[in-house]
Amino acid sequence: MEMTTEANEEVKGPTPTGRRSFVMAMFAVSGTVVGALLAIPLFRFATYPLRKDESDASWSDVGPVADFASLTAPVAKTITLERRDAWQTTSSQTAVYVLPAKGGLLRVLSPICPHLGCSVRWEDEQNKFICPCHSGSFTAEGERLGGPPPRSMDALETKVEDGKLKVRYQYFRQLVSNKEAMA
Repeated sequence: MEMTTEANEEVKGPTPTGRRSFVMAMFAVSGTVVGALLAIPLFRFATYPLRKDESDASWSDVGPVADFASLTAPVAKTITLERRDAWQTTSSQTAVYVLPAKGGLLRVLSPICPHLGCSVRWEDEQNKFICPCHSGSFTAEGERLGGPPPRSMDALETKVEDGKLKVRYQYFRQLVSNKEAMA
């Protein structure tokens, strides 16, 4: 049997030429550019925790260090917290307890009970902190005395800058025995 040359020839489909290939290339380039432009905000969102700087905005002024030199008992001070969420800045106020200097260093305690988050108050007559919700009690240094709180009161990070005591206010996880900062 003889095969014809026509049967041996490969059937070739039409190949895009000219305007058609140019339009397809433009669609591909346009799609790639649009995809990249849409991916940039997603990439920035996903990598934000890695790029975030600790700024001085997270430090709040408590007051001049000289005001706390003669403390004999914990004193409540109100601080202003500023939070920046995208383009919006919000301010709120909260209390902290400044303890008498020990070894030349001032300590600041969070007023939030590590049990269920109630506000702990200082009782001068009893010389201890008391949580009004479940009667948890703490020493003048913030150490746990009794009640349901699983740990002592939480100490906050402090620094002295230009003669002013500053504190980095944080929230901590409740109902756990170890101090764990919440984001």
